[in-house]
Amino acid sequence: MNVQTTASADGTTIAFHALGEGPAVVVVGGATNRKTDWLELAEALAADGFTGVTYDRRGRGESGDTRPYAVEREIEDLAAVIAATGGSAGVHGVSSGGALANRATAAGLPITSLSTFETPYRVGDAPTPPADYVEHLQSLYDADDADAMLEYFMVAGVGQPAEQVAAMKEMPFWADLASIGRTVLYDGYCLGGSQAPLPADLLASIRVPVLALGSTGSPDWLRNASKAAAAAVPDGRYLELEGEFHSAPTHVLAPALAAHHHR
Repeated sequence: MNVQTTASADGTTIAFHALGEGPAVVVVGGATNRKTDWLELAEALAADGFTGVTYDRRGRGESGDTRPYAVEREIEDLAAVIAATGGSAGVHGVSSGGALANRATAAGLPITSLSTFETPYRVGDAPTPPADYVEHLQSLYDADDADAMLEYFMVAGVGQPAEQVAAMKEMPFWADLASIGRTVLYDGYCLGGSQAPLPADLLASIRVPVLALGSTGSPDWLRNASKAAAAAVPDGRYLELEGEFHSAPTHVLAPALAAHHHR
């Protein structure tokens, strides 16, 4: 499959796949996601009459990573992908990618409809990372210790047991995943800092239809975060899909996205 590239406003190369013909729906991946993780969804969207687009956020896969990092640069990256795939698009944000998608929509990018899947805002009694979570990631980033960043994200951010992560570090896939470990900091900034608060004012400024999705297989706090995000948007609704932990199978997810982004 051919990889296409575009240049962001600061000159950073952003790599993407665009499949099919029709209005574009751009998938914004979450932490540690790369464009290949969402090819199946892009193919399903293409089969439903869209151009399914999946891209490497900066610092991942075949995209560049110009420093210093700022959330505004990632918004410009998404703008460049949208410009390269038709000029306007529906956008689907996955997990922390939903936080970036929300910010980009509020910033006025030519996004015609928005869907998000369990953006992990910490609402109610949700578990929260350490108060200095992002600051600690930043110190590891400054030390160029991507391996330690990924480990800290898994334990302090995701909540996996330290012994489980230690076992993961012995697996063959770890080195490949750690190669993009520094980007977990970027997701922390997109989420608004260590405590990832619900950005109620930002969400209230969004003026396109928003579908916030949850999975039956996820813990209550993740579904509650999606419900709260939907309630904060003027034209927002929540939909729960049959799925697994923090995910839903493509054959369930794709029809929901097709129905929403056809609006």
